[in-house]
Amino acid sequence: MDQLNQLRSFLAIYRAGSLTRAAEFLHLTQPALTRQIKQLEARLNRQLFVRVARGVLPTPAAHELARKIASHLDALETLSDTLKVGHRSLAGTVFLGGPPEFLGERILPALVDLHEESIQIRVQLGTPDVLVQEVQSGTLDLLVSTARISTPDLQSSPLYQEELVLVGAAKWAEQIPDEASQAIEILSGMPLLGYAEDLPLIRKYWRQVFGVLPVAAASVVIPDLRALALSAASGGGVTVLPRYLAQEHLSAGTLLELFTPSRSPANQLYLVSKRDAHLHPRVLHVRQKLEERSIHW
Repeated sequence: MDQLNQLRSFLAIYRAGSLTRAAEFLHLTQPALTRQIKQLEARLNRQLFVRVARGVLPTPAAHELARKIASHLDALETLSDTLKVGHRSLAGTVFLGGPPEFLGERILPALVDLHEESIQIRVQLGTPDVLVQEVQSGTLDLLVSTARISTPDLQSSPLYQEELVLVGAAKWAEQIPDEASQAIEILSGMPLLGYAEDLPLIRKYWRQVFGVLPVAAASVVIPDLRALALSAASGGGVTVLPRYLAQEHLSAGTLLELFTPSRSPANQLYLVSKRDAHLHPRVLHVRQKLEERSIHW
């Protein structure tokens, strides 16, 4: 039993990337957890982890051991949990990261019933270029990303394709003709509301719909798409938003779609995680739930 507990402790640290988080998950003290890992390293005559500023990094020996034991330990845990009453088999916390707008509008509403399975969700907001490091270190279990990320330790699965729409208040809509070359000429004189200084959504829309890039700088930059929608609805300028986020304003008439292209630009969103062999069944369960729900978004 001691050897099995050592392997369970090893796998928890391997997946969490942190002694602190693994100890919390296992309900052990850090000294007790450290002692188990030292005993396992002595038994294997291999160093398994290297301490770094933000946790621990697995050695090649740790990667090899995880590949050999992960599926077997998970199967034992699942078998053990099926003998328990209720939904305790998946009980615990899943750490989820991504952009605040999509998490708030789509992801979190899809997970409202997880409390019935004793699963808690903890959210960290931010951009993929920052949060992907949190997935690699084990601080995050799942990440919604606008970029497909595929590394030896990470995998991405398509989650949602967000259609991009050019929107503004009625006073701007009245000035824009239906013909693309004329529309871009009028738009070049209108204030642009951007998510960032480099206008990522506007640049994509301009390039794919009008075949040019915007030449004007943003009149206002707001790194929050919901605030950007409100600013556009108040008449502050024109902007590009995901349709799911603009739809409420479009339905209410506070925003109008300023141009209707033959094919709207879109952003593909992905769900990023460590590879299956490194994931706890609870994380696999949440990921599958999101992938199934995304069909109906």
